[in-house]
Amino acid sequence: MAEHRQLQRAALLDAARILLAEGGMEALTFPALATRTGLARSSVYEYFRSRAAVVEALCEVDLPLWAAEIKAGMESCDTAVERIEAYVRGQLALAADPRHRAVVAISALELDEAARERIRAAHGRLAGLVGRTLEDLGHAQPRLAAALVQGVVEAATRRAEQATGGGRTGCATESPEEIADAAVAMVLHGLVHPGTGT
Repeated sequence: MAEHRQLQRAALLDAARILLAEGGMEALTFPALATRTGLARSSVYEYFRSRAAVVEALCEVDLPLWAAEIKAGMESCDTAVERIEAYVRGQLALAADPRHRAVVAISALELDEAARERIRAAHGRLAGLVGRTLEDLGHAQPRLAAALVQGVVEAATRRAEQATGGGRTGCATESPEEIADAAVAMVLHGLVHPGTGT
């Protein structure tokens, strides 16, 4: 019985991932989960009390996997500078995933403060990866620098959302690749871009 419930719960989470990828946060409803899994709507409530509970469960499962992907990308690099670039590009690729966007949106709107704090802590552990790399580079303030790197990533993410219509203004015109390149250049070189001489 316990194994059956575990399988059903996993099936519901898989269905949630598909719904989020296909239709964003509006697509994640209990009727849609029931249809995707062949369960009665009332049965879905036996596993999750609310949409927020589904998202929290997804975060518990998926955040460590996403972090592992970014870490693996960093570990495949030869130099510390390449690892920092992989960190920035890995996070921006993750942020472009519609599932991740929807999870972030629902988290901000529907999760309680304790759940949001757990998610922030998971992201903080991710930032620790770049902090250690900055230590390897001999940076005098690696924790501060890691926080600033993360700030660039978050700003680039917002810009990319505007460029794809995900933001309210829709005013950004750069491609995701241009935004990622600019974010990497900002992190590695500040406002002095190679080749500009300024």
